[in-house]
Formats: sequence, structure tokens, C-alpha cells
Amino acid sequence: MIEATDLWTQAVERLSLEIGEENSELWLKPVEAMSLEGGVLLLKVPNKFFSDGIKERYQKRLLAILRDVSSSDIGIDFRVERDLTRVLPPSDPVPEASPQSDFALSDLNPRYTFESFVIGESNRLARATAESIAKSPGTQYNPYVIYGGVGLGKTHIMHAIGNAMRRQHPKARVLYTTSEQFVNEYIGAVQNNALEAFRARYRSLDCLLIDDIQFLIAKERSEQEFFHTFNALFDSRKQIVVSSDRSPKEMSPLEQRLISRLEWGFIADIKPPDLETRIAILRKKAEIEHFSVPDDVILYVASSVKTNVRSLEGSLIRLKAFQSMTGAPLSVDDARDILKDTITVDDSNPVRIETIQRLVALKYSVDTKDLKGHQRTASITLPRQVSMYLSCVMTDQSSTDIGRAFGGKDHSTVLHARKKIEKKVEEDPFFLELINKLQADIKAAER
Repeated sequence: MIEATDLWTQAVERLSLEIGEENSELWLKPVEAMSLEGGVLLLKVPNKFFSDGIKERYQKRLLAILRDVSSSDIGIDFRVERDLTRVLPPSDPVPEASPQSDFALSDLNPRYTFESFVIGESNRLARATAESIAKSPGTQYNPYVIYGGVGLGKTHIMHAIGNAMRRQHPKARVLYTTSEQFVNEYIGAVQNNALEAFRARYRSLDCLLIDDIQFLIAKERSEQEFFHTFNALFDSRKQIVVSSDRSPKEMSPLEQRLISRLEWGFIADIKPPDLETRIAILRKKAEIEHFSVPDDVILYVASSVKTNVRSLEGSLIRLKAFQSMTGAPLSVDDARDILKDTITVDDSNPVRIETIQRLVALKYSVDTKDLKGHQRTASITLPRQVSMYLSCVMTDQSSTDIGRAFGGKDHSTVLHARKKIEKKVEEDPFFLELINKLQADIKAAER
């Protein structure tokens, strides 16, 4: 009967031809055949990543190859190597954590909580997953990778996980750091012959939150150290959360084995917030700062600053500083002047509300005076709301000014119209197409 080692060697050779040498080196070469008993091939793997990865990616094909090689049905079972000799360098065992480790002093911002995080469609999944992790760390979503552009709330979510874990699991060792800090600490540990203490600090954690993982790119030794730290934590079922400005598959300068580990977890992206979320963010920030801001100013800022949360909050802080100095109530004109160096408005072909009204009225076969009137029939209300919506998104006029152009409507009517149309756009793809066509016609008419 064929030996376990020979059977596994032949299976690896066959499968390597199909999956390529790189994948074979990553997933199959670290695996050893231990025995073949009762029609089951027992394989020794470095950690649970390998057993899970092989089951998910290659088990079906492996079983077919084993059947072909042995001329009988062969099952597969895995045994995880417990002593971590494949994970950590033999000369560097994990020392006991010092009881004086001051994880309670790790750099968590107490203001970054789930309660202070504004939920929108752009971040709903990332936030919900984070809250689940804080309740049950190291279980379902491990590792957890959050990626997205600058200033979209990745760091806020990471701190929120840490703060919630501290409340729910008071004895948990939770550490937030950036990959830059990790690299600097590692270099310092090497220079000061303190690697054991460094490894004890990181590998005895219950939760490691590491920001901007892309900073490890091109830092080979630090990346290798993080890889071993990652494996040690994962094998101990400890929670790992990382953030990046790009998805793992776009981190190609990182070692493939580290990318594979990141991809094996749960990945959530955060996109720039939509208008409704931007308004909610500004209101939340104003509430935290005890700053009263008129609705039309909120709408102006939310409509003008579309890139990220950080820019939104920065704009609000500037407005607060202005009001603190002058003591006068804020207007949209004030906001436009204060933020003129951060908000770029294309005035080369400004869109006029009159043009919007004329083309919408033409599209819906109504008179422009009906849009400015007070009729509430469906045949008039919808085109009026469409006109108000387009006036909000295509001009820099305040909701008060827009209301005035529609026969003296107040700004709350304009905001209501905008919200109604935004909802209809989200729910009805044909209506979205109509709105896009109207916008194109309006822009063409102003050229």
C-alpha cells in the first residue's frame, strides 16, 4: 500500500501543475503527511489558516487527485501544529507577558465610540461588523480588514471597537497602534536587544487594532515580524483588526502570504458619505460641539464638501470659530465666504434656477408658474419637487433662496422636496435615468 508521504507528494505535484508554483509554495509545501489510516490521510498544518484555506480552496480537487493516485477513496483530516515552530523563528519563543503591561494606557480616543459614529449606506456594513466584533472578539470576523479613502471613518471604527471591548471585557488586553508605530517599536527593540519584550507585548494581546497597514510595504523585516505576530494572535483566537487605504488585493508589494491572511478574514470597505449622511454627520458634530447651525448652512456645507468626513468636520470647526469671534448668527453667505478656499465651485457655466424650472416644466408638460404656485395635485407636486431637488444639487443657492424662487416657499419645504426625490432616485432606476437626462439637458442649455 502506498505510504502517506508518497501519496501526499504525488498529490502536491499534480495539484501544483493546476494552481501554479506560487500558490503551491504558499498553501501546500508547509503541509506534512503524518499517516494514512482507515482511508484517511492525516496532514499536519502550521495553523488553522492552512486547514481552513485548503478546505475552502483545494479540498474538492485534492480528493479527486488522491482517488486517482491511490485508486481508492481517500479522505483528508488536519492536525494543527500546536507548538508554533512553523510560525515563529525557533530562536525566538514567545515569552510570558509582563503583568505590568500597561494596555490600559494604549492610545484609544474616548470620543471615538459607536454612539458618536454616524451610520449611512456608505459605512453601515463596516460599522455593524465592528460592533459584532466588540461583543464577541476572535470568533466570526477574524481578521477584520477595513479599507477606504482618507478621512472616511476607519480610525473612528477601530477606536470604537477598542473602547467597546474595554467596557464589555474590562480585563481584555486591547492595543491600538499604527503600522508606523509598530515599525518604529520593532526597530527600537532590535537596536536595544529587546525583541523578547516587544514580542511579549504584542503576542499576549486579546485584540490588536493596527491602522494604515499599507505602511508596511517595502519594510521587509517589519512585515515579517508582523506576519509572525499575526499568526501567533490568530492561533490563540485573539482578535486582529487592520485598516488600509486600499483592499488587500491591491497591496501587491506586501508578501503574498500576508495578503492571503488578510483576505481570509472579513473585509469591509467604507465609501464617501452620501448627502443624507453628510448632513447627519454635520448635525452630530454640531451637537457634540454645542454649536447651533441653521439648516440651510448645514445643507450648503454638506452639498459642497463631498470628499470625506474629516473635511466636513473641519469645515464645521471653521464656522464655529467664526461665530465665536463675531457672535453673529451664521448665514449661507458667511459659510460661502469662510470656506471659499476649501470649496471649489465651477462658475464657468453657472446653472440658473429659471433654466431648471423651464426644462422641468417642459418635461412634465406643466407651466412654470405652476411650479411657483401652491397647487398640491400630484401632477404639479412631483415636477415642483424635482425642480427644487435639481436647484439644490446644481446650484450654490441656499434652501432659503431656492424657496424664494419657487413662490416664497420656506427652506423646510425645499429640504423635504430634496429628501423625497433622493429617496425616489434610490428606489427607481427609471426615475434616476430621467433625473440624469434632465441634468444633462439643463447643463447643455446653459452652455
